Amino acid sequence: MPGPIQSIERAAAILRLLSGGARKMGVAELATALGLPKGTVHGILRTLQHVGFVEQSPDTGKYQLGAALFHIGSSYLDVNELRTRALNWSDSLAARSKESVRIGTLHEGQVLVVHHVFRPDNSSQVLEVGALLPAHASALGKVLLANDPVDQLDPARLTGFTPATCTDPDRLRAVLAEVRSRGWASDVEEMVEGEVSVAAPIRDRRGVTVGAIGISGPIERLCGLAGEDAGTPRAELVSYVREAARAISRDLGAIPW
Repeated sequence: MPGPIQSIERAAAILRLLSGGARKMGVAELATALGLPKGTVHGILRTLQHVGFVEQSPDTGKYQLGAALFHIGSSYLDVNELRTRALNWSDSLAARSKESVRIGTLHEGQVLVVHHVFRPDNSSQVLEVGALLPAHASALGKVLLANDPVDQLDPARLTGFTPATCTDPDRLRAVLAEVRSRGWASDVEEMVEGEVSVAAPIRDRRGVTVGAIGISGPIERLCGLAGEDAGTPRAELVSYVREAARAISRDLGAIPW
């Protein structure tokens, strides 16, 4: 059988070094660490940069792992494992919030619902596992887009579903920056009039967002109805969602935060 391909071994060694810490590394540092000529290392880095596996800082010229590599790495978590780890916590969230719970992952710029817990009452409900939701108009989608290292925001897909749907790319990017900062997202009648949803990210041991968990229900139950709280998701429901997301993340090996 043929032996290992040297160039691939060297590329893997570079990626391992760059993944070993938060700092960026230059060509000379990598060449010294690997015992390789700087020209060889630079050639490999250029190829890795071309495919998005590494990025070069315009300020320092040093290299770090690229967004495309993080995106590929996040797919290692099987959807079935995510659902299995989330079963108890999603049931608990439904019981605490008294609303339906969905868990989703990004799939070609949309949200794929991988788990759905019915609202704990006797009302007629439809199982949504396998459904695709618009990422820009759902709390689950906003969480996933905000934390995705590969920009999957497609302006051509910013369809308006209600008067509240954000269809402006620049405004949506500002919303996603806020979601990333505060750690949760909401949609208030953006996908369906009269319906509200709240979601938070699920992270794995590397801190990569591998999914999102959220609740949804009518605006009169999920939002305040008077004063400054009118149209704003109730604080206790946001807390329930974030606690469930943190619990699932811990089960997946994430460092508690």
